[in-house]
Amino acid sequence: MSEVSQSQVEMAVKGYQCPYLNSDLVSASAVKDIAIDGAKVTLKVELGFPAEGYVETLAQALRNQIAKIDGVTDVVIEIASKIISHTVQRGIKPHDNIKNIIAIASGKGGVGKSTTSVNLALALVAEGARVGILDADIYGPSQPRMLGATARPQTEDGKTMLPVVCHDIQSMSIGYMIEEDNPMIWRGPMVTQALEQLLRDTNWDNLDYLVIDLPPGTGDVQLTLAQKIPVSAAVIVTTPQDIALLDARKALKMFEKVEVPVLGVIENMSTHICSECGHEEHIFGAGGGEQMATDYDVQLLGSLPLDITIRENVDVGTPTVVADPDGAIAQNYREIARRVAAGLSQQGKDYSTAFPNIVIKNT
Repeated sequence: MSEVSQSQVEMAVKGYQCPYLNSDLVSASAVKDIAIDGAKVTLKVELGFPAEGYVETLAQALRNQIAKIDGVTDVVIEIASKIISHTVQRGIKPHDNIKNIIAIASGKGGVGKSTTSVNLALALVAEGARVGILDADIYGPSQPRMLGATARPQTEDGKTMLPVVCHDIQSMSIGYMIEEDNPMIWRGPMVTQALEQLLRDTNWDNLDYLVIDLPPGTGDVQLTLAQKIPVSAAVIVTTPQDIALLDARKALKMFEKVEVPVLGVIENMSTHICSECGHEEHIFGAGGGEQMATDYDVQLLGSLPLDITIRENVDVGTPTVVADPDGAIAQNYREIARRVAAGLSQQGKDYSTAFPNIVIKNT
């Protein structure tokens, strides 16, 4: 029996392509250690994204690959996730308590962006991350209703606010500070200042990801986000309908111009599922999100159905990911969350905290 070598193990691991990294784990630098003890192989893997719903599938796939090596009789797979900070726009200081900020945009209203944002944030929690959501729609805040949160933000020092925690997610919204039916009759500068304050004056508690639910359009709020808030990446939500795709393309181009990487496109309301018979139909057209992803060389992160339960769940404050965690739609959201987080894990890393501060003193 020939002795098992490290190169054999590496070649075996390379035979499995991770569907979220679109690469094998060796090329993605996710293999941290290979220990060989006779016929026993121990492989340690470190993913750069939360993946609790994927770990067992990955472990089994790697066991199967390594077990093919002649002479191997025992395979141990150890998988961990380590989420780090990634680069933001040039000239903007990263937030001390937030590793990564992900902006969710649509360009057009009515495509289900807020519903997608809250379910995506909750899916990241389900995958094992510490997550917050910032409702950046000052004129039409919807996250308090979607999260079923009614508490007012508390303060410990009279200057900053504690985020409202619901469904294990930290949240902040202007909606927590006004009556639900009160209109915000503010000009642009007040809105952008409010957005900055909601981010800066909230005591976020050691977040891996902050999801920002942007209002529709490419106006003041989006410009403030691009110029003053440290954003790691963006995601575009659209429907297959041509008019929605037109505005979604504008949102994508806006992020390109301000040098915020776009991780991909989520096609919402891709198909309609009849609540009576289960028939599935492309009522808004088909293939629009995929075509947009192809045109701009970004990933189609996933497609979501127009299903009455998604709307019903957010209306009562229990989004689908928590209302029916084992259901097909919740699993779809978690699949998209893994793709978003894995895509971000392949972006440039933020090394600003690795460098010491230089202090000059007169002696």
